[in-house]
Amino acid sequence: MSTDNSPQKITISAPDDLSLGKQVDYEFEYNPGLLQGVPRSLSRDTLNLAGSGLPFDGIDTWTGYELSWLNLKGKPNVAILECHVPITSKNLIESKSFKLYLNSFNQTKFASAEDVLQVLQADLSACAGEPVEVKLILPEQFSSLQFQEFTGTLLDNLDVEIDQYSPNTQYLTVSKNEAAVEETLVSHLLKSNCLITSQPDWASIQIRYKGNAIEHEGLLRYLISFRQHNEFHEQCVERIYNDIMQHCQPEKLTVCARYTRRGGLDINPFRSNFEAPYANHRQARQ
Repeated sequence: MSTDNSPQKITISAPDDLSLGKQVDYEFEYNPGLLQGVPRSLSRDTLNLAGSGLPFDGIDTWTGYELSWLNLKGKPNVAILECHVPITSKNLIESKSFKLYLNSFNQTKFASAEDVLQVLQADLSACAGEPVEVKLILPEQFSSLQFQEFTGTLLDNLDVEIDQYSPNTQYLTVSKNEAAVEETLVSHLLKSNCLITSQPDWASIQIRYKGNAIEHEGLLRYLISFRQHNEFHEQCVERIYNDIMQHCQPEKLTVCARYTRRGGLDINPFRSNFEAPYANHRQARQ
């Protein structure tokens, strides 16, 4: 590994017209105009992914815990929202606008939960620029929900010294003297910051791969090096996937992160070149 451990210089900008980071008034009557999309190309351009076929498949799974509306008699209803945004969509959905949009349902009357579902699906699809799958989990279904943690080798107990807090790919190394391995690695120490507000984003991450053995201490240092990095959740996961693929060159790779909720929403990006997205099981920190 090179002795030059200077972090990468990564500059990502965001559209100036986003409500994120600005003082806004909450609206309590249905308003689809509150939703704002962020072009995925903003980050993918820096990863040289724009204009080419993506090297991974996957999904962005959102869970919304603060969805409520009124029935035709004015009585409140509640549900948990599950939303799957395809990674081929033109836009990712900006999280604050998503929260403001969901709040606009609070004093709006709908004839049924199915009507709410259809409205959500239409609006979120329009924002993403591609059909979005939406599911409502009603109170009578809450008891069926389960917690499920990532399984695999936990990296977090490794005794490493850390002095870099911006993404540093030089930590990513492999052993080329061994046969290919298949392993699953887990860390709860991933933290980055919001691209616009610099508020902390916390996540657990699971990395499954087949290939030359990735050096565990270096991988942990690399993941921790995101600690002062400003980028959206989805963008961070794609950067981690891309960096591991470029520097470790595994045959198979999955990167899945589950972020803690903010404003009643959690975001869970999944990227893989060999397996389907996992079921949306909430974790202890969510």
